[in-house]
Amino acid sequence: MRLTTEGLFIKVSGVTTEEDALFSIGLGASAVGFEFALGPNQVTVTVVQDIVRRLPQGAVSVGVFRQELPQRVVEIANTIGLSAVQIDGPASADELLYISDRVNTVLRTVPAGTTRLALANGVDYLVLPEADEHEALVEALELIGRAGPRLPIIASGGLTCENVTDVVRRVGVFGVDARGGVERAPGVKDPVLLGEFIANARWAYEHSYVERHFDEWTP
Repeated sequence: MRLTTEGLFIKVSGVTTEEDALFSIGLGASAVGFEFALGPNQVTVTVVQDIVRRLPQGAVSVGVFRQELPQRVVEIANTIGLSAVQIDGPASADELLYISDRVNTVLRTVPAGTTRLALANGVDYLVLPEADEHEALVEALELIGRAGPRLPIIASGGLTCENVTDVVRRVGVFGVDARGGVERAPGVKDPVLLGEFIANARWAYEHSYVERHFDEWTP
């Protein structure tokens, strides 16, 4: 199921606290992402459930999973009431279809070097790349662009206040995903960087060089 959003979709990933979640949405972000996999930004199901309950109406909550059983992904998403799930790492077509049949919206991170989109079965949006590096994003955009994707793309790797403007203005992405580029420490968002990122991304969308026709894109 496609998300109902206006303008550029802006997701803030690796959120670990209610303060950062509410601040992100208050600044104009469309969505906040919570990572359940092991890592510096990992959060528990209980913590995320409490945060999701306090998000304002219309805010999109995304649970990010890596190498998790499909049944567990579905259980967590529906128990918490997540708007969407994001699947990182290896995942088969059958696993993606199982999840997509049981949750509202599925985002799929594109593994490095992927040039074909068989991985898009049951997926609503592609997030690229896996690595939080701007060089990897540039390479991924080129590869996926040549493959002719039929799914909306969320640009993610290595985005900062400085480079998000160029990406949004020049590439017909559906959205952008702020990760380490807006943190002052792992799992801790920098209010100034976050505010500048969102403002710059929105400005770039309004002054784009490209057209966006997401209603024409189909899985």
